[in-house]
Parts: sequence; C-alpha cells; structure tokens
Amino acid sequence: MSADEKTFPRDFTFGVATSAYQVEGGIENDWAEWERAGRLKEPHTRCGRAVDHWNRYEEDYGLAVDVGASAFRVSLEWARIEPERGRFDGAALEAYRERLLRMKARGLRPVVTLHHFTHPTWFHRETPWHTPASVDAFRAYVRACAPLLKGLEALLISLNEPMVVLLGGYLQGLLPPGFADGPKTMAALENMVRAHVAAREELQAVLGRVELGISQNMLCFTPDRWWHPLDHAAVRLGAHAYNHAFHEALVTGKLRVTMPGLASTRAEIPQARGSCEFIGVNYYSRAHLRFLPRYPFLAFQFRDRLGRGLTDIGWEDYPEGFGEILRETKRYGLPVWVTENGIDDRGGQRRPHFLHRHLEQVLAARAQGVDVRGYLYWSLLDNFEWLEGWGPRFGLYHVDFDTLERRPTPACAYFRAVAQGRRLIAPEALEAQPSAAR
Repeated sequence: MSADEKTFPRDFTFGVATSAYQVEGGIENDWAEWERAGRLKEPHTRCGRAVDHWNRYEEDYGLAVDVGASAFRVSLEWARIEPERGRFDGAALEAYRERLLRMKARGLRPVVTLHHFTHPTWFHRETPWHTPASVDAFRAYVRACAPLLKGLEALLISLNEPMVVLLGGYLQGLLPPGFADGPKTMAALENMVRAHVAAREELQAVLGRVELGISQNMLCFTPDRWWHPLDHAAVRLGAHAYNHAFHEALVTGKLRVTMPGLASTRAEIPQARGSCEFIGVNYYSRAHLRFLPRYPFLAFQFRDRLGRGLTDIGWEDYPEGFGEILRETKRYGLPVWVTENGIDDRGGQRRPHFLHRHLEQVLAARAQGVDVRGYLYWSLLDNFEWLEGWGPRFGLYHVDFDTLERRPTPACAYFRAVAQGRRLIAPEALEAQPSAAR
C-alpha cells in the first residue's frame, strides 16, 4: 500500500462496542431465564453482575477515550425499561439518558442499539416475534425510548444481528425462545422487518431526521468442496439469506429468503423500502458450507486451510473475507459502518495483528469506492459471551472477572496509535517503540 492508501480521513470514526446484557449486570430477562434452565455450554454459568458497567460506566468511557475512540456503541436493555408489559420504568429511562449525555460530554458519539438479542421475560410468552403483536410491542418500547435520544446526534441501530436471533432462536432452538420451526422463523423474520419500520416511524416522530440501520452479522461463505456444485449452490443461497436478505428488504421493500428443505419466504413490505440510512456490518470469520443429502441439508464449519491458526473461540482468522463483505455492501449505495469486528484472543498477543489486517481491508474497500464511515471494535472489554459464557476474551481491555479490574492489552496501544494518527501502521513498528507498553 502507498502512503496515501494507509491514511484514514479526518472524519473517519474509530470506536468501540458493547451490549447491555454482556456488560451491565443485574438484568433479569429471557437470557437470565435461559441460563437458569442450564442452556449454556457450561450449564451452571451465569452472567450475574457481568462486568458491572452499569456502575462503572464513567471509568469505561475513560478507557474508550484513552484508546483514541470517538464513538461508543451501547444497547438499551428492554427488560430494564419495560419489565412488565406496558409498564415503563422512568428511573431506567432517566439513567440511560444520563449515561448517554455523559458519554457525549466525554467526546464519544453514542451509537445506540435498541435491541441486542435480549427480551423482557414476558415477550416470548405474550408477543413472540412470529406473531403480529411483536411489532406493536417493539413500537411501544421504541416510543418510550425515543425522548431519551434527543439532542445526542446518535447513530441508531434498531436490531442487532436479526438473522442470528432467528436462526439460533427459531430454526435451531439454541437461543431463546428455543423453537425449531421453519414457518415460525419466516413469520418472525417478516415481523422483525416490520418492527424496524415501526421503530423508524417512532424515532422520526420525536427526533425528526435519524441515522438508523441494523447491525448485521455477515460471514464470508465458501464451498467446503470446491468441486461440488451443490456446495456452491449452498454458498449462493446461504450468503443471500444470511448476509443480505434483511438489508435488501430495508432497501427495496422486498423480502426474499430461500433455504430449501428448511424455510423460505416471499413478502412485499412497501413501507420498508428506503428505511435505513446506512449498512451495519458485523464481521468475524469465514465459514465452509457442505451440502448434505438429508436433514439439516447443510454442514457449517470453520477450517484453518491457510494455516494461520483458528482463533481461541474456534473461528477462522480470515481478513480477506472482511474485504469481500465490505465490497458486497457497495450494491446498496449507502454509507457503511463496521459495527463489530474483533477476535477472541485469550493470550492478548494476536489482537494487534488482527486489527492491522482488518483495518487494511477497510482502507482497501474505501479505495475501491465503498463508503466506510467508521470502525467499531468488539469489544472495549472482556465480557459475558452468550452461550460460551466467560471463556472468550474479545476485549481491548482484559477484565479480571473476580475483581473486575480492567487492564490494557497490547492492542490498546496499537488501536490508540492508529486512531490518533489516522494512519495504518504495522504492529511491529509500534512494538519497537519504548512507549508502546503504555
């Protein structure tokens, strides 16, 4: 890369990401119920106090500022705000408002997610996603939240990784609510698109102009057997359904999903057309797909065919796929935000190189005409990692889960150097400087 190709523009945003349940602590919701039912990989694992961000938020804002971040992604916890259907907790709303104001005062642009995987305990019983009542429930929740966003100029995300929620919770039964039902999956998908539209209407009514999108987990898919035509077909269908169907619905108003033998849908949702201002990309890895002649018809695996070593959670380290995904988003003609990208690196030594290779892909995509506006690293802190519990460590800051002490990993110095210098540098160059251990 030339010197110009290694430079980020002054208005490019470097930030960090979190979600409420994973960091705040003290939340009673559907995930807390899932844990008590023993549904995690380690059945006795509990999120509990998480990493106590609810009480340590000022400290954590300071950590974000110290690594050069100018944006901080958080989520609002629906279960705090509406613990019982129709009863909104004014104290919780005021507390979130105060936290967001303090964030902005520290020079951090709020990136606010309205739904990040979790639901109030009543939701799946009274208004599950496969019923139309879910749209009304989400509308009422967003209507209650909209006033606390006034004056923040926040980047807004209605739904985080809706396809993960649907495939995990509705098709595979691995996440709440634990269904394994194709027709319900497709009904829930359509309702989540409609819920995004409803959220947009409520936000615009209070805020006027909004910058609203979704945050979509996007995998780079490749055929497990390069010579097998059905593996190639699985990649085409899987990439469209998983990576693009939801965003296409928000851009065109047409929802199209084809998963032969599992679930499919065709729906016209005119109100969804043009209902997002940006494309949110969460990227972590590449997956190899293999067609199977019987149910579930598809095998999904992470492989280390390039010999780089899988990450500690078992995913392939494949930055080239990040570039592919970013280039694919060009089809939408919208700005792109990397709303999550990170590595489970329990030793802490791989992360600077991971950041370098992935930020290199951001610059390459920008050079090819992709309007990438910002990069949010997942995550600021080590935290509770859903079904995996407390094993994975994605944080720029290492957290001692007993004492909750936050300590910088080597990636902090690297992230800071790039974010403040607006220039991509090799980790080796920073490691050679005595100050790099700051």
